[in-house]
Parts: sequence; C-alpha cells; structure tokens
Amino acid sequence: MESSDLGLLVSLDALLQEGSVTGAARRVGLSTPAMSHALARIRERFADPILVRSGRGMLLTPRAQALKPQVHHVVTEARRTLEPERPFVPRELARTFVVHATDYVLTVLGGAVDRILREEAPRVCVRFVPNSPDDPSLLRDHGSDLAVGIYGDLPQEMRTRQLLTDRFVCVLRRGHPAESGRLTLEQFVRLPHVQIAPRGKPGGYLDDVLAERGLARTVARAVPYFVTALQIVGETDYVLTVSERIAKRYAASLGLRLFEVPIKLRPYALSLVWHPRLDRDAGHRFLREVFLRAAKEVASERHEEARTRLDATDPTSGQSRRRRRKAPKR
Repeated sequence: MESSDLGLLVSLDALLQEGSVTGAARRVGLSTPAMSHALARIRERFADPILVRSGRGMLLTPRAQALKPQVHHVVTEARRTLEPERPFVPRELARTFVVHATDYVLTVLGGAVDRILREEAPRVCVRFVPNSPDDPSLLRDHGSDLAVGIYGDLPQEMRTRQLLTDRFVCVLRRGHPAESGRLTLEQFVRLPHVQIAPRGKPGGYLDDVLAERGLARTVARAVPYFVTALQIVGETDYVLTVSERIAKRYAASLGLRLFEVPIKLRPYALSLVWHPRLDRDAGHRFLREVFLRAAKEVASERHEEARTRLDATDPTSGQSRRRRRKAPKR
C-alpha cells in the first residue's frame, strides 16, 4: 500500500461519514475541488460511484454503506497509532512484570520495592521467578521482563545497570566449636560447607580462589536459596560463605555469628539485565527505576573493585589482568 492510498482512505472515511463532498472537505481540511478529485479516484479504485445524487443531496451506494464501518475503524486505529504518546502516569499502569531474582534480592530489596509500588503503582503485579542459565533467552523471547543477578557471558545486545554491591562473610552458629576467636584458613578448609548455588551449578568463585592456593573445600550441602542455607548453618556445625547484607538480616533470629573470610575475596556487583526492545517502554523504565531507588534506599554503601561476575574469567579480576600482561602482542 502506498502513502497516497492511506490519504485516500482518510478522504473515503470523510465522504462516507458526511455523505457530502463539501462536508467531507471541511472535515479533513481540503478544498471542495480537491475532495471532488479524491472522490473521482475512489470511484475508479472501487468501480463504484460511492455517492449518487438524490434531489439536492447525495446518498451512499450499497457498496459504500458496506464499507462505512470498516473504513472508519481502520482510519480511527491509524490515527490512534500516530497520536503522540500520553504522559506516563504510574498510578494508571496495570501490568504484570516477570522478574528473575534470588531470595537474596527479595530479602534485601523486596520490602522497599513493594512499598514503592504500593504507593505509586498499586495496579502493578510483579511475578518473581528463580534465576536460571536461560535468563537471557527468556528476556529476548518475551518470556520475562527483567533479571537481577550476577551474570557471566551475556548476549552483546543485552542492557545492564549496576544495582548494588556486597561483600562476603563467613557464618557459623553460635556455640560452634570454631566460634571462639578468629576463623583461620585451616579451620575454614577443614569444616564442611554449605554452598549456595541459585542456578544449580557446583563450584564457583570461592572454589577458584582456593584452587589458586592448592586448596579445596568439602561441600556437604548445596542449596539454591540463601535463607535455606542460613537456616541449615544455624542448626549444624557447617560453615557458610555468604553475602553480608543478608547474613546481617538473619544473624540474630537464627543465632548466627559473622566472621571475616580467611582468604581474600573481592566484593561483587548485582545488576539489572533487560532486552533493548524495552529500553523506551515507559512502564518498564519505571520498574527499573523502582529497583534502583530501592537499592539506593536500603543498600547505598558501595564496595570498591566489585566483581561483575563470580568466576575466574571476570575481566576485572587481577588474575585476568596478569594473563593479559603475559599474552604476546599481536
């Protein structure tokens, strides 16, 4: 369809609605001769007179009567499509968003996110689902709207925004045999560990750092949830290496003590991840800002040199920098 056909549809709609060349011309802001010319083209296109003289007025032909509602609908929808976007009003937003996140995110940010949404966009529903290796594919294929986490390799087109940073601590139950004094590296390696594996994969950053020193830990339990791991440690002699923000939240209620990790671990950064098709979507942009505001409110402290991923291939790690220096020039 050519652009001239679209203009002809507008003229046809005016003629059908007004039943008069003069009225149609006035309706769309054309001169009467210009509308008469449009009517001639329409008659030729449809092989039908469309309007016929009847006394001092004009009548629609049966074909024109049949076309009237269909043409008016098409023209109305086209105009609505081309209208400027209405100003975004959060309170009017009625939409369900699917967000990938761990129970860490829900514990640390969930309350603030919920409060902001209740106050500013009460008709919004957020459906949280677990993180998985398929998060980028689901974001790309409209299966979800936003992901919060630490990711390794992401498709190049994905958008990211740093949300908050955190550091690692060790957690033991109060009364644990190793509770008194400082937790040594020897004790740390010897103790059975609880590992948090949200995506179900064994190993991780801590294991990589230990391996660099020729050490390894024994993982007795691997669970996908932060709160579950903390609960297990509160009832056993296991040790847990976990994010400080959530450990502090549950230390008193679960009877836990926090210790410095006896081996150097860098802090890490949590990021928002989304597909660029939603960059300019007003509702999605509002949701991203809600998470950023919540993080600024309850987790504003920033940790220096935070890793953007928790594996040995993190380009910000010292190990990677050493490897780059040793690489031959090309």
